[in-house]
Amino acid sequence: MNERPGNQLFDAYFTARDMRDVFCDQGRVQAMLDFEAALARAEATVGLIPQTAVAPIQAACRAGLYDFATLGEAIATAGNSAIPLVKALGKQIAATDADAERYVHLGATSQDVMDTGLVLQLRRALELIECDLAQLGATLSTQAERYVATPLAGRTWLQHATPVTLGMKIAGWLGAVTRSRQRLQELKPRLLVLQFGGASGTLAALGDQALPIAQALAKELQLGLPDQPWHTQRDRLVEFGSVLGLIAGSLGKLGRDVSLLMQTEAGEVFEPSAPGKGGSSTMPHKRNPVGAAVLIGAATRVPGLISTLFSAMPQEHERSLGLWHAEWETLPEICCLVSGSLKQALLMAAGLEVDAERMTRNLDLTQGLVLAEAVSIVLAQRVGRDTAHHVLEQCCKRAVAQQRHLRAVLGEEPQVTAQLSGAELDHLLDPAHYLGQARTWVERAVAEHSALTA
Repeated sequence: MNERPGNQLFDAYFTARDMRDVFCDQGRVQAMLDFEAALARAEATVGLIPQTAVAPIQAACRAGLYDFATLGEAIATAGNSAIPLVKALGKQIAATDADAERYVHLGATSQDVMDTGLVLQLRRALELIECDLAQLGATLSTQAERYVATPLAGRTWLQHATPVTLGMKIAGWLGAVTRSRQRLQELKPRLLVLQFGGASGTLAALGDQALPIAQALAKELQLGLPDQPWHTQRDRLVEFGSVLGLIAGSLGKLGRDVSLLMQTEAGEVFEPSAPGKGGSSTMPHKRNPVGAAVLIGAATRVPGLISTLFSAMPQEHERSLGLWHAEWETLPEICCLVSGSLKQALLMAAGLEVDAERMTRNLDLTQGLVLAEAVSIVLAQRVGRDTAHHVLEQCCKRAVAQQRHLRAVLGEEPQVTAQLSGAELDHLLDPAHYLGQARTWVERAVAEHSALTA
């Protein structure tokens, strides 16, 4: 059946297609039907229902057999998606095997169907996110090593600071990606678990066979069996949403850095170019950071969605009214936004265009001022910290007032030339000689990525 028309204009920009497929109507319905089919197999395994009922139930558990528009209209009355789906499933089975229809959904409740269906979707979403994160990590690792010694101006409070390297900046992005991958690995055993509690979480309808069925059902779905049902304990989902929020924020940082480096006044690093990419409807010269916009946009939108998940946590008693409902579209939308951000980040990272010559020119925009600290540190060892700092501060002020290079001003300052030779000053004012541990930070980030990937 065809899905109802949706908002598709922005999907290709903000969402990865494979992630949207996970959470489309087809994906939602199939995940719930997978639960129902697995439940029938599990109950037959322990002898609660006849084996002959399994095949008719499984045959009807195909999403393509159902009209999503009709289900959608029924949800408005039923209050959730499982109730009309189970009814439609029963009718589908009864059309071929009236006896098998009696065993559909036995002992389960609507939230068991929907929550476990969601977990099945999240498992696939996790696979997609982990794959993209691993690929992004590999790309950033390569780029960090490639530009490990490429100097550019460090910027603090959006002003030129001391030199860094592009590789070090990329290593920062890489480290965040690696930590996100670690977090996802750690949370999977908590997230990928069965929801199966029946009406109030006791599974009373299944009597002594409840636990064997739950164990068999978890095995059928290849999910963990939690210590108890979690109908109104939503920390598992909120933890996942929170980690996705960290991913969105880390990618937003990457996007923000690239967009700032792309600014006309900087012009140091660019997104990869492509026909029609980043243009303006009126200005032919424009090259806008359209990929970075997705990363920044997702980082802006996701926190609000996560706040909805947190707000929905204090759910009432054994089944929630409204708070559970608030989750249904929220977590899937977070997944979709993060997926779109990852796809754009992959394109950006792989195709970064770097203007190293512009970086060098920009480092000299302040005519040596960015390396005043380097001179001050060495001079302090010879005349004392306070004296060295005062001397360099006055020299910097003269250089700015006279619009001269700091090297020239220092060369005329007796308190400096008495301690430092011309060759020493030239060395100290060379950005390549004041990069500190930049290479080490790159090596560490790459090693951590490699250790996780191995």
